Amino acid sequence: MNAIAMIQDGRRDFDFIYGQWLVRHRLLKRRGAESTDWVEFTGTSVCRAVMGGLCNVEEADMPERGVQGVAFRTFDIARRTWSIYWVSSADGMMGEPVHGRFEGGEGRFYGVDLCDGRPVKVTFLWSEITPDSAQWSQAFSYDDGQTWETNWVMQFTRTGARPA
Repeated sequence: MNAIAMIQDGRRDFDFIYGQWLVRHRLLKRRGAESTDWVEFTGTSVCRAVMGGLCNVEEADMPERGVQGVAFRTFDIARRTWSIYWVSSADGMMGEPVHGRFEGGEGRFYGVDLCDGRPVKVTFLWSEITPDSAQWSQAFSYDDGQTWETNWVMQFTRTGARPA
């Protein structure tokens, strides 16, 4: 085993996501409006390590919605935290990152996003992680973190062999 594989500081936490995936999306139709109506669609995702796993790039394709996206994740060695950046083909802009770490088998990440042009708190949660499946969800807070509305859930199912 090489020295990088032996490091237990959190930089290996996203190794589970490497490879090819089928993604089932549930997206809240109207955010911040107490809506309970969801739209469901499928997509694909491919993720690979960069710089020996210190970073990774995930390409998402959502053909039913006509959108693609890229998640770029970087690990801060000194803080032992991850930062996640998102770029959507809808505007081509890199959004503000969320920051966090994995503890107890779940990854929690927090930041600020925009909803209809206004800043909101955002959280990402990676959970239910197995070698062949995982769940990601996003929630917004419109009241400075007092309450949270989950507005996007993605169920990942591996479609190819797990990378070595």
